[in-house]
Amino acid sequence: MSLKSERRGIHVDQSELLCKKGCGYYGNPAWQGFCSKCWREEYHKARQKQIQEDWELAERLQREEEEAFASSQSSQGAQSLTFSKFEEKKTNEKTRKVTTVKKFFSASSRVGSKKEIQEAKAPSPSINRQTSIETDRVSKEFIEFLKTFHKTGQEIYKQTKMFLETMHYKRDLSIEEQSECTQDFYQNVAERMQTRGKVPAERVEKIMDQIEKYIMTRLYKYVFCPETTDDEKKDLAIQKRIRALHWVTPQMLCVPVNEEISEVSDMVVKAITDIIEMDSKRVPRDKLACITKCSKHIFNAIKITKNEPASADDFLPTLIYIVLKGNPPRLQSNIQYITRFCNPSRLMTGEDGYYFTNLCCAVAFIEKLDAQSLNLSQEDFDRYMSGQTSPRKQEPENWSPDACLGVKQMYKNLDLLSQLNERQERIMSEAKKLEKDLIEWTDGIAKEVQDIVEKYPLEIKAPNQSLAAIDSENVENDKLPPPLQPQVYAG
Repeated sequence: MSLKSERRGIHVDQSELLCKKGCGYYGNPAWQGFCSKCWREEYHKARQKQIQEDWELAERLQREEEEAFASSQSSQGAQSLTFSKFEEKKTNEKTRKVTTVKKFFSASSRVGSKKEIQEAKAPSPSINRQTSIETDRVSKEFIEFLKTFHKTGQEIYKQTKMFLETMHYKRDLSIEEQSECTQDFYQNVAERMQTRGKVPAERVEKIMDQIEKYIMTRLYKYVFCPETTDDEKKDLAIQKRIRALHWVTPQMLCVPVNEEISEVSDMVVKAITDIIEMDSKRVPRDKLACITKCSKHIFNAIKITKNEPASADDFLPTLIYIVLKGNPPRLQSNIQYITRFCNPSRLMTGEDGYYFTNLCCAVAFIEKLDAQSLNLSQEDFDRYMSGQTSPRKQEPENWSPDACLGVKQMYKNLDLLSQLNERQERIMSEAKKLEKDLIEWTDGIAKEVQDIVEKYPLEIKAPNQSLAAIDSENVENDKLPPPLQPQVYAG
């Protein structure tokens, strides 16, 4: 098959990665193709429409209640029956709606039970709980970072603490509403620093990174893959899908990477390690950093294989292959977490936003991958998916059916010997380089020792003389009386 035909099902125009509203920022499948800014505008429009519908529903229910009350004055029994039916109807109406008026307007101001009031007055357990080592470390780093900003840092810390307390009270809200609160907080803090604090844009970006690191480390266990969403279900679905596609080869995806080259193989392993390591991070920015490192390893692998810079058409198929080969844990949950709680400026522009958008496209391609995408017949695709058979490895040469098997084997052996010869030459070259480095290191150490000896010469002193008799140096010993001699007493 030709190179062009192989790329037909995988190629994604770079314009498709941008926001479909034409603002120039990167879009996201989770935002229905919009960027963060345009999605928030669309979300606000939809929410205002929902609020209007809820007000109309509340007014209609109020009118029905008044009519039911007026018509029930004639008979007490009829009143009970009508009121019961009315209450049942009103309950069904409220349950059928996704968001009610109370959810929007009285979530923080409604009068709860005595227990709820006491809990509201009590300090947040998320703040007073025994923090983990990582959380404690991040808190100390955040405080030390803000000390350099003096008054502005104190204001930022105060706003951040208030936000964490507010998020504790809003845990009963949907994850989309919690995400909206977080995005509003990011936007408000950034605008306040730029307008009131007159902080430069570069420093604002660094401050926002530290704020995101602090608050998301504290909120991670509550907002990552919450039970109220179907994120876990999506994780299992994509994981099962990738396992079923284990037979997909690099040739089918037209991956321009030769893993027989040791350097390329190392880059592939590093890329897989980075994409898997993403799940171990808590902060959205750190997860994005893993995606960026993985993508850079992919670009290096392509560059080494082709001896030229990689293009976008080469990158996306290779990223798909890395995802299929690595099968990262909780892939959909991590993508949703980044989308919901990452600083939106990182997803809209820059290399982080570009690589993240490509990862979303790769996952979407894997979910919709079919026989046409891989230029296979539907029968072969079904057999491969069911596990009945596996595709044969593509031959490097197009042998004719009448070619001798011995000749084929001979050329295969020659090709293998050529590859082994290249690897042997590369090993010898690296060994000579290592030998040269060792010699240079030894000479350097010897020179440093010699310089130290010359700078601080070693002085060897003569050993101390042995101690003489007590009176050996006494010049006046001749004038002393003779020593006493022992006498024997004969008693």
